[in-house]
Amino acid sequence: MRRGEWGEDPEMLIRIANRGIIADATLRRNGVSGSAIHQRCRPGGPWERVLPGIIHLRNGRLSNRQRSVAALMYGGDTAILTGRAALREYGFESAAHDAHILLPADQRIQSKGFVLVERTHRMPEQVSRQGLRCAPLVRAVLDAARRCTTLDATRALIAEVVQRRAVTVPELSEELEVGSGRGSAFPRTVLREVAANVHSVPEAHARKLWLRSGLPEMVFNRDVVDAHGNFVARPDGWIDEVAMAWEVDSLAWHLSPADYKRTLERRTRMQGLGIIVLATAPSALRDSPDRVVAELVRHFELARSRPRPNVRVVIPGE
Repeated sequence: MRRGEWGEDPEMLIRIANRGIIADATLRRNGVSGSAIHQRCRPGGPWERVLPGIIHLRNGRLSNRQRSVAALMYGGDTAILTGRAALREYGFESAAHDAHILLPADQRIQSKGFVLVERTHRMPEQVSRQGLRCAPLVRAVLDAARRCTTLDATRALIAEVVQRRAVTVPELSEELEVGSGRGSAFPRTVLREVAANVHSVPEAHARKLWLRSGLPEMVFNRDVVDAHGNFVARPDGWIDEVAMAWEVDSLAWHLSPADYKRTLERRTRMQGLGIIVLATAPSALRDSPDRVVAELVRHFELARSRPRPNVRVVIPGE
């Protein structure tokens, strides 16, 4: 196409763009002059320059995927998505709008606008997700976790991918050991919790209070069976020495009659077999930790004072 003829086929630019995102250099190769680009990207114009050298062929808010496309164009052929931007492409929800990319350590491209550039000596093999270059999931998870600003945010992130069995704790631990030490304190703490079979932020708080209590070993999210090996329940916490269950009740079940019914049935089964059950609201873990610890101790003493029922926890691998 000769210079100046692109205007006769404006849809041609949309076709060669990637989700409406196109590089300045690509426009010039297709006959769009520098002055035409400048005019169309002026305030109020039909196009928008979203990053240096990167044009949006519309004038409006970018979607998260368009940000990721623009970030990869900005970073060049060696750039790959990581962190929460990559997690979105793996099907995990993320409210973050930044597009986090990895580049080889010798590249000198800087973070700009919504693009977070991380240079690394450990460029991973790229994985194609929805046509976008991404880091492997285990790397993306830990790159996101290292930038979490709170322990609870790190817990929520790692617990979700582990619960969905998208990655394993050993895989995450191995990647954490060989990766950057920057920002690794929260992920290390969470991986220890997840290795103890803690599945959620409230359960992590519960484990912390149990450690404070001085009570015997508590395991988390383990199946409990009766004398015949029949399944009874999977309580959040379990002290096998005295057959005591700890349930951290989410308020969400109040909104679902079916979930509420299952909660009551599970608790009835346990209590019918003589299991002592302590139910705690997640808010109490945060707002009244001393009271929760006192209730734990009191229920333990109650459980210890009666004959232990003939139930047991299932050991992994049985």
